Amino acid sequence: MSDYRLSEDPADLDLDRVVRWISEDAYWAKGRTREVIERAFANSFPVGLYAPGGQQVAVARIVSDSATFAWLCDVYVDPAHRGRGLGTVLADWAADWAGRQDIKRVVLSTLDAHGVYAKAGFVPLAHPERWMEIDYRPPIG
Repeated sequence: MSDYRLSEDPADLDLDRVVRWISEDAYWAKGRTREVIERAFANSFPVGLYAPGGQQVAVARIVSDSATFAWLCDVYVDPAHRGRGLGTVLADWAADWAGRQDIKRVVLSTLDAHGVYAKAGFVPLAHPERWMEIDYRPPIG
């Protein structure tokens, strides 16, 4: 990770790259429009990871009220940079970000990266039976 740069500055985001990752490759958001992705990132707290040459290689964002709750989402690492611990760096960033805001709860949803998030301290919901949702998205699969 030492060769990568982390930035919380939204101006650093390569939105063309982020839109391509999220809309074309991310299982949870395939087909999401550019307008929706741009609006989502504009109204969130984003982070990017950048290779030594400056190219963006990973992204994530937090949706939060900046007081009591945060949701880590749209975590994506470019396939060419996977296996280097960058997902864990993003998960650690989320925990650190929440700590700086004195937020006591951070949630996320993942299909297959539980081990990555566990390294940063994430655990399964203590009381999943308390959580409910409305989900109008088409089924993943």
